[in-house]
Amino acid sequence: MDEKDLQEAAVALQQEWGLQLPPVVSEQTILEQLTARVIYFLERGPEAFFQLMYRLDISERKLNDVIDKDDVAAQIARLIYDRQIQKIRSRHIYKSSNIEEDPELQW
Repeated sequence: MDEKDLQEAAVALQQEWGLQLPPVVSEQTILEQLTARVIYFLERGPEAFFQLMYRLDISERKLNDVIDKDDVAAQIARLIYDRQIQKIRSRHIYKSSNIEEDPELQW
């Protein structure tokens, strides 16, 4: 994984989930704190949790795949983290392809 993507994901997840991350962060640190937040939301009730998953665009199929597994909160944290990385990479690809193709967007 690209260090830049990791740092960008850390910033986004800090803002969205209220994580308290150190200045130098690792994937493991992010996942540990994200797991704790997932547990918090699971304890609040299924409705609030599933609304949050819908807002994050985590597919129901993927959620159903991990619901019955051991350490479900860690599995869901992984889904959230992976989705965040996917969004970051998509933004980078979309941003670079628009600049290359549209001369009006070039500086």
